[in-house]
Amino acid sequence: MDEIKIGIVGLGYVGLPLARLFATKYSVVGFDINQNRITELNNGKDATLEVEDNVLQSVLVKENPFFSSSKGLYCSSNLEDISQANVYIVTVPTPVDKHNRPDLTPLYKASETVGKVLKKGDIVIYESTVYPGVTEEECIPVLEKISGLKFNEDFFAGYSPERINPGDKERTVEKILKVTSGSTPEIGRIVDDLYKSVITAGTHLAPTIKVAEASKVIENSQRDINIAFVNELAKIFNLLDIDTHAVLEAAGTKWNFLPFKPGLVGGHCIGVDPFYLAQKAQDVGYYSELILTARRLNDSMGEFVASQVIKTMIKKGINVTNAKILNLGVTFKENCPDVRNTKAADVIKGLEEYSLKVTTYDPWANPEEVMHEYGIHSFNKTSDIQERFDAIVLTVSHNEFLELDLTKFLKDGGIIYDVKGFLKQYDSRL
Repeated sequence: MDEIKIGIVGLGYVGLPLARLFATKYSVVGFDINQNRITELNNGKDATLEVEDNVLQSVLVKENPFFSSSKGLYCSSNLEDISQANVYIVTVPTPVDKHNRPDLTPLYKASETVGKVLKKGDIVIYESTVYPGVTEEECIPVLEKISGLKFNEDFFAGYSPERINPGDKERTVEKILKVTSGSTPEIGRIVDDLYKSVITAGTHLAPTIKVAEASKVIENSQRDINIAFVNELAKIFNLLDIDTHAVLEAAGTKWNFLPFKPGLVGGHCIGVDPFYLAQKAQDVGYYSELILTARRLNDSMGEFVASQVIKTMIKKGINVTNAKILNLGVTFKENCPDVRNTKAADVIKGLEEYSLKVTTYDPWANPEEVMHEYGIHSFNKTSDIQERFDAIVLTVSHNEFLELDLTKFLKDGGIIYDVKGFLKQYDSRL
């Protein structure tokens, strides 16, 4: 492939950082169906905060770079603008439905989109997290049907699972080793060389697309299971009146003890990906007991935290009915604006079921997005908090919370419940 022209389909938490990185070396057009997102990016702003404004602006170009063969990033919602690409990279979400079954709708639609502009000799690379077989068994047939081209004769495919860590400014995309794969050995080498040209941490070429798909889905399943273990320990030690974090600190003095902490497991990866693997296992006749048990346990933590807050308040003699709670944090993880699949919402809803009045403060979250996704009213400025509370519950460990004097928001005799064991100067924690 003499002159590489890259079309990125999907400009969210995964697609934009990747597009920005490739644009430092290649002609790149980023495509997204959300016109508001395109306008925002072309103005040099990234609401996800994954790419700093000055970094984004340094690669943006005002005209499609495919026609000038110059490096740079052009963002568009017009399908015609990516029609001259010869490498398409799909970075759309892979959610689950209300029954926790894989929802491949975004992948199907993205494949239809690419199929409309696919040409002979093109390569389509998928980065979305999926169960083994999705690329070749689900996406490729859509590409063939829409384009009328033959797989591995007219066009080719690759899979390179995303390894973006939202909010992490140290381990950015180029600093995380990338797994690559291709639909033929030759295409595998081409895909690997493409990523190797921008990923400074290096690459690992998997032997097949299915191996690459499987490697990604077990990464997050492994973390989910480990976190479920310490969450179960937290429940046990809570009954025994033992400080879970103190136990983990003591156990952590052994060189090979894994440093996982209890907490809420949400987001678009750890809280979702295990269901993809479990579904595929079920399709071939195997019921995955450990993976699904870990998922159930982690999904139960929101309700558990709410019940523990109530018990702690009662022990302190606080009247629970209509008590006022200040919840700190509503994003799915610390120092990140992403509210997708946040389990902080489960804690809030759990507290409200006990008729408590919950006020939510999160300096990172967009209040409009929180309201749209969960129907939860939230603040992102401390100046909006004008009252004192019977209890303060920390569900997300944003750095900003370390700077707060929580006693200013707490009634006399009120409690602070620290889910993350983050506020070292206070006593109550999970």
